[in-house]
Amino acid sequence: MALVSVEHLTRIFDVSKPWLNRMIERRKKAFLTAVSDVSFEIEEKTVYSLVGESGSGKSTIGKMLVGLLPPSDGSVKIRDINLARETDAAKVDAVRADIQMIFQDPFASLNPRWRVRDIIVEPVAARGGETKGLAEKLLEQVGLSARDAGKFPHEFSGGQRQRICIARALASEPRLIVCDEPTSALDVSVQAQVLNLMSDLKDDLGLTYLFISHDLTVVQHISDRVGVLYLGRLVEEATPEELFDNPKHPYTQMLLAAAPKLGEFGREVPPPVGEIPDPINPPSGCAYHPRCPLANGRCKAERPQMRALRGAKVACHLAT
Repeated sequence: MALVSVEHLTRIFDVSKPWLNRMIERRKKAFLTAVSDVSFEIEEKTVYSLVGESGSGKSTIGKMLVGLLPPSDGSVKIRDINLARETDAAKVDAVRADIQMIFQDPFASLNPRWRVRDIIVEPVAARGGETKGLAEKLLEQVGLSARDAGKFPHEFSGGQRQRICIARALASEPRLIVCDEPTSALDVSVQAQVLNLMSDLKDDLGLTYLFISHDLTVVQHISDRVGVLYLGRLVEEATPEELFDNPKHPYTQMLLAAAPKLGEFGREVPPPVGEIPDPINPPSGCAYHPRCPLANGRCKAERPQMRALRGAKVACHLAT
């Protein structure tokens, strides 16, 4: 059963200069399309990962899922409730209580003036819940000591801070946690510890994750299903096994070819061709066609739609 249903999600930002500057320079308004017509579902108690280069729209989708950004078009439904359009405040409040987010930079997301105890229990205290002993219990659950509750964030290492962020996310007993590159700022050995912790918590507590990352190795380790984003568009979706063994979209193939591989030290890989196009003025048709070695006239004129192909979904005219 799908806990999250994303349909034709689009987010456009107005990046125009101030009105007076536009009048003097005779410029039109400028709009940046960060997310363009993205659709996918996240099954309950699974991990759905979004991967792609920087600027592909991963974090924007995560922020729209938790309600930090409203969509320009399309919908995000959690338990069949559209948070952006639902008029029943009680239903919206109940769904919001089931969502938490773990941010990329653990130190920036922790209030440096608060003790760890207050940081962890904040989601519960804000709703008038019982918080006595909660922080100490959660700290031990994520592998820290109950005595750490009286400390400040600057007294911890990066990995420990991320564990505190995970403890805070667990405080309100959520069903969905959006993880926005939660291990990218950590050392490799600490990454493994945090990922194993998140995997254990998912199994123990029945959590559902939207996992956002640019690290394909991490995604392969933790995911049940993977979506590949390019310039705000979903270009391929499959299980990790299918995606890594048999990538179908040329962009996915390029990402996997460029990823580091054990046992292939010193291998020579051609660098990716071209640069990501300007999202303010995206190319017509398939967004990847200026960099694609297979592109033809149809790719330049017609945007490909997602279609089922041998156990996966792919948005490419030429994928077979």
